[in-house]
Amino acid sequence: MFRRVMLPLIFAIVLAAPTTLRAEDHFFDSNGVKIHYIVEGKGEPVVLIHGFSADIDKNWRTGFSIGPESAQPMIVEALSKKYQVIAIDNRGHGQSDKPRDPKDYGVEMVEDVIRLLDHLKIKQAHVVGYSMGAIITAKLLVMHPDRLLTATLGGSGGIREGAPTVFFDQLASSLEQGKGMGMLIEALTPAGRPKPSAERIAAINAALAQSNDPKALAAVVRSFKDLGVAPAKLEINQVPTLALIGDLDPLKTGVDALKGHMGNLKIVVIEGADHMTAVTSPVFIKSLSEFLAQNSSAGKLKKAG
Repeated sequence: MFRRVMLPLIFAIVLAAPTTLRAEDHFFDSNGVKIHYIVEGKGEPVVLIHGFSADIDKNWRTGFSIGPESAQPMIVEALSKKYQVIAIDNRGHGQSDKPRDPKDYGVEMVEDVIRLLDHLKIKQAHVVGYSMGAIITAKLLVMHPDRLLTATLGGSGGIREGAPTVFFDQLASSLEQGKGMGMLIEALTPAGRPKPSAERIAAINAALAQSNDPKALAAVVRSFKDLGVAPAKLEINQVPTLALIGDLDPLKTGVDALKGHMGNLKIVVIEGADHMTAVTSPVFIKSLSEFLAQNSSAGKLKKAG
């Protein structure tokens, strides 16, 4: 029951090497919170929204550095050859401000994306989110569908409105008490695999503390109850949507639940990938690139012809 009900509500842990941004750093004020972003490449705009405890580089460039799964996603580099890639550090993460009040998160993270588009004078964009970023993207689909050319839900099917929040409360308390997020690490371990050792969890928590404010992350977690999406609104979705999920990812149940219950949806299951490795798989960038090409202005004209 825990896996069926709670795991679809969990989001990413992406731990990586020290940040080395290649594009110029930019900042803007989003309702009183300083938000960091980058812009790279030219073409139709593609907005990248990273996962929980990550940032632009960790989710979309340098990738993992702890454990045998080390790999580089290189998403920004790949997409910027054909698109204007805009990557955002969510509030509470990276170089963006890190308030500690849950009221400063939730829907505010959704509106940060819209405010960024407004700041850049962009009417519509392709939006790609991974894990927590997918939760934000799913909420964007129902709050601001007119601003999205396409939506990509990576590593999560989003949060359903009215879903239990006990896990979030427990995780937030753990972060607030300085105990880290071992429970989340364990929950994201694929079924049948041994749980991570205490030493590994301690190493991950140490890396987390170096690059994040645990109390700000706790506030993010407590705000997730505000990001639930009503299933009825997904059923009538008209925005072309791609879901990318590893077949070993415990969050796959949340994506499976969308089959037949979400309009205009395509699902790609990445064989042999879990929550941590799906974004680094060649299948991820290949599927994403094909989806964007098919739904770009040029792709639509080609299909029409």
